[in-house]
Amino acid sequence: MVGIWIGISGWTYAPWRGRFYPKGLSHRKELAYVAERMNSVEINGSFYSLQRRSSFEAWASAVPEAFTFGVKGGRFITHMKKLAGIETPLANFFASGVLALGPKLGPILWQLPPNLGFDAGRLDAFFEQLPRTAGEGAEIAANHDQRVPADRALTEATDADQHIRHAVEVRHESFRNPAFYELLRRQQIALVVADSPGKWPFIEEITTDFMYVRLHGHDELYTSGYSDESLDEWASKIKGWTALGQDVYLYCDNDAKVRAPYDAMGLMQRLGVKPAGAS
Repeated sequence: MVGIWIGISGWTYAPWRGRFYPKGLSHRKELAYVAERMNSVEINGSFYSLQRRSSFEAWASAVPEAFTFGVKGGRFITHMKKLAGIETPLANFFASGVLALGPKLGPILWQLPPNLGFDAGRLDAFFEQLPRTAGEGAEIAANHDQRVPADRALTEATDADQHIRHAVEVRHESFRNPAFYELLRRQQIALVVADSPGKWPFIEEITTDFMYVRLHGHDELYTSGYSDESLDEWASKIKGWTALGQDVYLYCDNDAKVRAPYDAMGLMQRLGVKPAGAS
């Protein structure tokens, strides 16, 4: 049975307090508040820096069992190292606590920088290093260095056979290439459908058994919301993908004007998707 997970990219935004979040709501209760209204969240703090194991554990315990987290891979791997020579950074990423999410771990997103074009060899080598199970992730994590202190590292998986999915978001026109799509299909990596008001490539290509969508803003990047008509169109796309047997993960990243949560909930309503804690 296919699944649909809809949520927001990040949840700790000061402008949301007193608007989306009720005035006076404790910051540590914001994730639980989101989980009462959606069934997924994309963790984006992991893109900027290594997070703590205790943070992943707290996030997992704050949400219902049916909730799912997308996790953004570190920019040190994608933007600084540009996918090459990343054995130790990849180990640090997984040792930081990602596996503490357990069955609530959804796809891992690898967002590539705009100045990185299509290089089949570089991408193939990177994809070959990605763990496809939690057990493989734990084996990679065991090779972490001092950036993840031994007393904070997580190098074991509760369920070694748990499948780990990966998605890649591209931001260079050279990726509009059939050779790239075939590489993704061979490696079973999803190509992110990114709506970014014409700034980066918009490509709808099915490359594995799930779709990963990021809505960055309909008219203005990270700022503008989606009209009823636009949400209707996205709901139609999602129905089309699920009809083909695709799971769908969609995250609203238009956070600047507090549009993201309302667009996410609007899509959920159109699709009949219930919050993770709903009976």
